[in-house]
Amino acid sequence: MSVSSTPEGVSVAPRHIHFDVSEDLKSFWHGNDAFRTAFFNALSLQFPDGEQQFINAVRLYRDRIDDPKLKQEIRGFIGQEALHSREHKSYNEALRARGYEIDAIDRRFRKHMAWVGRLPASRQLAGTCGAEHYTAVLANAILRHPEWMAGASPRMQRLWRWHAIEETEHKSVAFDVYRQCVGNERLRKVVFLFVTWNFFKYTFLNTCSLLKTDGKLWSLRTWLGGINFLWGRPGVLRRCLPEFLAYLRTGFQPWQQDNRDLLRENLAELQDSRYPA
Repeated sequence: MSVSSTPEGVSVAPRHIHFDVSEDLKSFWHGNDAFRTAFFNALSLQFPDGEQQFINAVRLYRDRIDDPKLKQEIRGFIGQEALHSREHKSYNEALRARGYEIDAIDRRFRKHMAWVGRLPASRQLAGTCGAEHYTAVLANAILRHPEWMAGASPRMQRLWRWHAIEETEHKSVAFDVYRQCVGNERLRKVVFLFVTWNFFKYTFLNTCSLLKTDGKLWSLRTWLGGINFLWGRPGVLRRCLPEFLAYLRTGFQPWQQDNRDLLRENLAELQDSRYPA
């Protein structure tokens, strides 16, 4: 019996797509809104180093997996995350070209990632599972609520759709490795609390750094609009909160949120020629 919980009809395989977003990132690409643009850019700034750490954590246990299906999905997971890291490096370089202080932001986050990389392997993998849960829930929200990206440039919509699709496809891979090789429910939950703190901490700090460069850090209107976007209406984070907290249930498994229908719909749109790369 396979230890992989990835359901039938879901393939974990990288798509070699390149997005040239340099022109889009010269402006407030998300509906000319400073906060929404900064929030998504702040997420992007964490991806290259964060996703490399995910790869490293899974590799520490790869040789202990015998199940052919999960072994194949680990290869797909590593390929997908490597391409995400590559595309978001280009994305972040375009932010640097616009004048953002990317070096200072990177130093702050890399110091944290270096600390994570010195943790015991079981904690690194538990942290990867927790962080993958956040990306999977946010990915589901982006796919299920395309109106949340309304006003964003077509190229940026396609980039975030591509990333969300692949995060959904591989959302249980690290979790299955953890369940097979570590299986400590208490550790999984405790580490998730630390991941939660750091995810929101660095997203907030990065957003502030970007808004400072934009001259919007002390703009009450900008923050009120941002708080409404995240916690009011549409309330991106508010509406994701129950799914975030589901991770703390004993016996939780990522595909308990079965969103294969969204994958099929969004894959068709990803392949639509009207959305440029």
